[in-house]
Amino acid sequence: ARDVVVLSADLPFLTANTVRRLLTALRAAGTDGALLTDADGRDQPLVAAYRASALRRELTTLTTAHDGLTGLPLRRLTAGLHLTRVPDPVASFDCDTWDDIAAARARIREHGPVLDEWISAVKAELGIELDVDTGVLLDLARDAAHNVARPGAPLTTFLVGYAAAQAGGGPEAVAEAARKATALALAWPDEEASGAKPGDAEPGTDAG
Repeated sequence: ARDVVVLSADLPFLTANTVRRLLTALRAAGTDGALLTDADGRDQPLVAAYRASALRRELTTLTTAHDGLTGLPLRRLTAGLHLTRVPDPVASFDCDTWDDIAAARARIREHGPVLDEWISAVKAELGIELDVDTGVLLDLARDAAHNVARPGAPLTTFLVGYAAAQAGGGPEAVAEAARKATALALAWPDEEASGAKPGDAEPGTDAG
């Protein structure tokens, strides 16, 4: 291979886009390697893309000079390389301590992937198989909280789930119930201002 990508296993925010950025920087600059730098500007040589030929050259030099590579720090290898630096305080965040892991988990909770894990766990616990469109349900919860009241968010999503089950279940039933509830939530402020609530029966009609 012409290029070698090195990635450590303690990078919770590393993405495929990060790897593409490193390879693009390496090829554009024509240097021996491209590596990330962290929030403090420190090099992260284990999040990098290197020219294979440059690595072989430096490894050969170090092996000859030290009669082997055992015990040598990585910085001895990278010191002989001409490197391009790519700042990325997020992707370069590594978990070396329990505090680092706690910080990473807190950040993940803020950015959503934990929802997928949680939904999978809940479905397994409840013994159900259903593809959940989290975007639709979160939008519905937002609309209910904003247009009705904050406690309306979880109550509305519960009622949507119940209605979908009554209609036979499945993604289509959830989507239809969510559509109706969303329309109701969006219309709620105007109807409340006029004194009538969406869903109220017209005078002289049978509410049943």
